Amino acid sequence: MTDTPKSDDLNEPEETSTSSTESDPIVEAQAEIARLRDSWLRAAADLENFRKRSGKELEDARKSARDGLLKTLLPVFDNLERALQSAQRSTDVGAVNAGLAMVQRQFIEVLSTEGIARVATVGEPFDPNVHEAIQQVESSDHAPGTVLAEVQPGYVHGERLVRPASVVVAKAKSNGSATHSG
Repeated sequence: MTDTPKSDDLNEPEETSTSSTESDPIVEAQAEIARLRDSWLRAAADLENFRKRSGKELEDARKSARDGLLKTLLPVFDNLERALQSAQRSTDVGAVNAGLAMVQRQFIEVLSTEGIARVATVGEPFDPNVHEAIQQVESSDHAPGTVLAEVQPGYVHGERLVRPASVVVAKAKSNGSATHSG
């Protein structure tokens, strides 16, 4: 007797080398690429939004600081205008001078409150970090490198130089001024 296959046996699928729970590595890689691309695009969009938001916040902070400084300077400007109007009507030069000196003191106080200070100049040693020499003058009364005069004041804001002071600096007298008799 020969064994003949049953009809049911013919319809059964044969076992394959891969089971149905395993997936194609190419499909998995493509899915991972899509997931990473989506993640990258989201991160790039978040970064761009952060840059825009930071830029706007920085600009707002600058405007706020500028507005604050203007609010502290406007009273000084108002007093300067009053002093000029008073000077036009007054014949007392001393009173005008006193009024202008008051405005100058007020301005210096406002600058000081904002952390702005004038650079020390006359009598100080020349410092290229805060001074700009616009002229050198021979002097036997002062050591070479000493600031003799201030042409334009300089200012620092904290440790940062806002503007260097323009100064005249002493230099040693040259020996070429001796006369020769012969």
